[in-house]
Amino acid sequence: MRSSPDDAGFRDFELPGVAPSRQKRSRETTLALLRAGADMLRTRSLAELSIEVLCTEVGATVGAFYSRFESKEAYFNALMALAARDGEQRLGEIRSPSPDTSLDKLCTIIVSGIIAWMRNHEGVLRAALQHDDTRPDTWSPFKALAKASTMRATPFLLPAMGKGRKAAKTRTIAFGFQVVLGTLVNAILNDPGPLSLSSKEMETRLAGCLLSLLRAEADQSTPR
Repeated sequence: MRSSPDDAGFRDFELPGVAPSRQKRSRETTLALLRAGADMLRTRSLAELSIEVLCTEVGATVGAFYSRFESKEAYFNALMALAARDGEQRLGEIRSPSPDTSLDKLCTIIVSGIIAWMRNHEGVLRAALQHDDTRPDTWSPFKALAKASTMRATPFLLPAMGKGRKAAKTRTIAFGFQVVLGTLVNAILNDPGPLSLSSKEMETRLAGCLLSLLRAEADQSTPR
């Protein structure tokens, strides 16, 4: 799923609690329900998401919904799984940068990629964060994705930070990701300002913040 789950992506991805859609028309209805729900969650909470309204939006019956999804919870689990899968696919598509790519450029690419994924799934991510109060495991797939993102980016960032002090630099990279992701999660959940997730300035500010942290670590002299 990029901005919405795609047909090819859903066909080869089994989801617990979701009835398989073998016929094209049935599969299209399932995908339409997933797309509409992801879009509706941008402006309302999961509790406010009405199955009746959702079905009306896509021209499906409530019976058609429950013939595909065991429950509203199963439906939301499918949305979260598709968002996590999109993140995993994006990680898998990342290619090694050229050796002369600057630390500045790498930080910009990394932060822009994270924000692009979060923007695509903003409503689902917000609902998952809100839902985490009652189900602490709800956010677990995204925690795992954050850890995988850090591990994926570290081998790209380390060479640009110079030689030596690998352990210290690795820890600083991990903290830099914590700062970036923590800021974005807060923007999604609370939108406290001055910058929102949709702001281009959010990208430049966060990339600059990550760059400053990594440069400060890279500039430290190697202990004797």
